[in-house]
Amino acid sequence: MSHYIALDWGSTNLRAWYYRDGECLESRQSESGVTRLNGRSHQQVFDEITQHWPVDAVPVVMAGMVGSNAGWLPAPYLSCPQALDTLAAQLTVAGEKRWIVPGLSVSRRDNHNVMRGEETQLLGAQTLAPAELIVMPGTHSKWVQCEGRYVTDFRTLMTGELHHLLLNHALIGAGLPPQQPDAAAFQRGLETGINDLSLLARLFEVRAQHLLGALAPESVSDFLSGLLIGHEVASQQVSPTLSGPVTLIASESLARRYQAAFALLDIPLQWLEGDRAFQHGIRRIIDDLTL
Repeated sequence: MSHYIALDWGSTNLRAWYYRDGECLESRQSESGVTRLNGRSHQQVFDEITQHWPVDAVPVVMAGMVGSNAGWLPAPYLSCPQALDTLAAQLTVAGEKRWIVPGLSVSRRDNHNVMRGEETQLLGAQTLAPAELIVMPGTHSKWVQCEGRYVTDFRTLMTGELHHLLLNHALIGAGLPPQQPDAAAFQRGLETGINDLSLLARLFEVRAQHLLGALAPESVSDFLSGLLIGHEVASQQVSPTLSGPVTLIASESLARRYQAAFALLDIPLQWLEGDRAFQHGIRRIIDDLTL
């Protein structure tokens, strides 16, 4: 099936692609995530992002928070271990020729976790960059264990959200000037986070450092980013017995930060751009879709 529309509809952002004859004719994006509808209905936002596209004539597959209890229509969480190549058979119908991809979940005494949207990227990664461990950085970073076609387990680390909260709603960010890129500050934070897992104590030192002149006030964001990413990567204790490199699914800018962290720990890594993983995953679902 070569004609279709794909939507990645998250909490804060919405992206859409229109494919014809297997080629992307047009892509669009907006900040109308499911938590930012601004009084509009999901249908109204959908109509806006797909205006002049043949939504009634081609399949439309949507993934992400659009399928949450805050989204357009709740789609289930599929319990892990879960074979990703069965996603197309477990879509939630959202209208004529419209479907929502289910999320994944883990529910054990030692781990309760959910994901939405990332499962589609993981499906794409199975073909483009398969690995036993797949890391998906972001607001809520996912560390995913895979065995062949199956997702067996995953953890979520709130690295990106914690960075935002500390910088904008905590004492660490109080009274700071506009932040500037500082590669050296990021690297120093990275090394600190990797080599010292006492994160709670180190967090207070972020403020103390710039008050005492050991860190430029405009470099706090990059130092804090390095500290949190370093702690995230070191805390997951990647097994040295992995049969191949870790796959990193991320934007180019975020990938560079995590690549630096993995390099300090001598962990081999392969990078897969997030949009490419998502679009390939949607294409696999479309190919398996039974109309």
